[in-house]
Amino acid sequence: MKHWLCVLALGWFAASAQASPGDEAILAARDAFSAGDRVRVSRALDAARGHDLEPYVAYWQLRQRLEEATQAEIEGFLEAHEGAYVAERLRSDWLKLLGKSRVWSVFDREVAKIAQPDPELACFALQSRINRRDAAALDEARPLWFNMLDLPGSCMPVMEQLIIDGRLTANDMWERMRRLLEAKRLGAAKHVGAYLPEREAPDPKLLDLVADSPKRYLDKLKPNFAATRLGREMAMYALQRIARNDPQAAAAEFEPLKARFSAAEREYVYGQLGWQAALRHLPEALPWYKAAQDVMMSDEQIAWKARAALRAKDWRAVQDTIEKMPAALAAEPTWIYWLGRAQQALGRRDDAKALFQRISGQPHFYSNLADEELGQPIALPPRSPETSLEDLTQVAKHPGVRRALALFRIDMRVEAVREWNWTMRGQDDRFLLAAAQLAKQNQIFDRAIHAADRTVEQHDYALRYLAPFRDYVEPRARALDLDEAWVYGLMRQESRFVMNARSSTGAQGLMQLMPATARWVAGKIGLKDFALSGVNDMNTNVMLGTSYLKMVLQDLDNHPVLASAAYNAGPGRARRWRDAKPLEGAIYAETIPLNETRDYVKKVMSNAVYYDALFNGQPQSLKMRLGVISPGGANGKAAAAP
Repeated sequence: MKHWLCVLALGWFAASAQASPGDEAILAARDAFSAGDRVRVSRALDAARGHDLEPYVAYWQLRQRLEEATQAEIEGFLEAHEGAYVAERLRSDWLKLLGKSRVWSVFDREVAKIAQPDPELACFALQSRINRRDAAALDEARPLWFNMLDLPGSCMPVMEQLIIDGRLTANDMWERMRRLLEAKRLGAAKHVGAYLPEREAPDPKLLDLVADSPKRYLDKLKPNFAATRLGREMAMYALQRIARNDPQAAAAEFEPLKARFSAAEREYVYGQLGWQAALRHLPEALPWYKAAQDVMMSDEQIAWKARAALRAKDWRAVQDTIEKMPAALAAEPTWIYWLGRAQQALGRRDDAKALFQRISGQPHFYSNLADEELGQPIALPPRSPETSLEDLTQVAKHPGVRRALALFRIDMRVEAVREWNWTMRGQDDRFLLAAAQLAKQNQIFDRAIHAADRTVEQHDYALRYLAPFRDYVEPRARALDLDEAWVYGLMRQESRFVMNARSSTGAQGLMQLMPATARWVAGKIGLKDFALSGVNDMNTNVMLGTSYLKMVLQDLDNHPVLASAAYNAGPGRARRWRDAKPLEGAIYAETIPLNETRDYVKKVMSNAVYYDALFNGQPQSLKMRLGVISPGGANGKAAAAP
């Protein structure tokens, strides 16, 4: 009886998320706010009284006139909505205005109440402390110079104070410039160059010249170029630019010049060569990294040194590199696992076991692999007790949940996701599971997964790994002889089952198809009268997506790791990333050069393990799924999509 009450309650909660009187007023207020129309926002506020989203309209109205609003008005809004997402937004907006106006007494009181300060607010807080002559503020600020590529404007007065106090030297200026130039932040590098002593500062036009034509610049180097720091730095920048496209060509350019540089400068260049060679899986990567010795490197460079060692199966180099990583980087599950593997390969089994135990028992790629190294089969945790009607009712009445559902209802998805995520912060497992049930019932599948993913002790993996539309997906997968668990693992990563999802690159729908790919696949499978407008249709999207998945799978040795990489980055890249020798699937995945694709492949493959457990009761080993990547394609060239 209790189960049926919950089912009926969920049905009512879903029905309650349908259109509501006053929705038009909210949308009108949003449009008026975007247009800067104060009169229309005020008019809409009167019409929105009593609506779940009235606080949003009140926020928009106050935000429009924040610079002229009284402190009492602002504090009144914050008090009325304390703890709500709109209060956090207004407080953040107000704090930035206070920081710019240097009203530090009010700023200091309010900044302590912000839950999620961004870098701009963090630097305003440092400004306030410097104003109070808090010497420790400058000590805390100095690492930002080296670690934060995109410094907000509020950080610049702090950085300038560091320079005035002599805490940032010319060497520090060049160090930041190098990092910015490596990251293609040419404009920011020019800004830093302006802080150098006049005779050392590079002309912005010179930086443009080297960036555009590095080979020509090196060809025209003056014989005495190395007499100044500026001359050597510009030559190193040219070498770095060439290495980004062709590290072997850069090495050839460097060879006749290297005696003109200091030992530390040579090490810097070798570090750049090693990094770029590792990204291209070139055998020179490790020797070049070795020549770089202990030169200061970014986390990205150090990580690729470890990956180059993995590709070479040089377990001693893997161990040495990880043990020398900065503590925060070495503490990531990725490097704990690979250090464990290195220790295992070097015969230190007890050390390896201790490392695997540190990350075991969690639902992610490297925890799965660690479990298997420990001989522990991957298993679903016990399902939590069924969500009670009381819990569902409590969650459905929560103001933040009501606001999020209302925002989803009127298709304000960005705001809805933020409101939902804010509301889930700090909630206990019972609340999270009830919220996941509620989101599922309203077909907001991505937020259902988000809530279920956050549980700590009570879990429901059927919510964490939702499988909507299975009546359609399962027959399609079976007809194409595709592993249904893998298909769902990929769909979960692609769109979180948001039917109208659209990426920044234009991919659309459940299986995130690019328009050109959708047209190509439609032609291949003989789908008549296909129009791009149909890509967001669930049936059409799944038909095209699974068909394309089958094509890339067949063209890439029927290997799901290669096909997953191809689905995200294209078959040509997936093929190029193989090695000249058989390669462990986990090493192939870890050494994918594109950050997005590397993360994607690992999550798809781990997802598939859990879907397998849900669908079949006995998950296949992740190591078996990853398998071995052959050095050549068994089926020749792929008929690759555009």
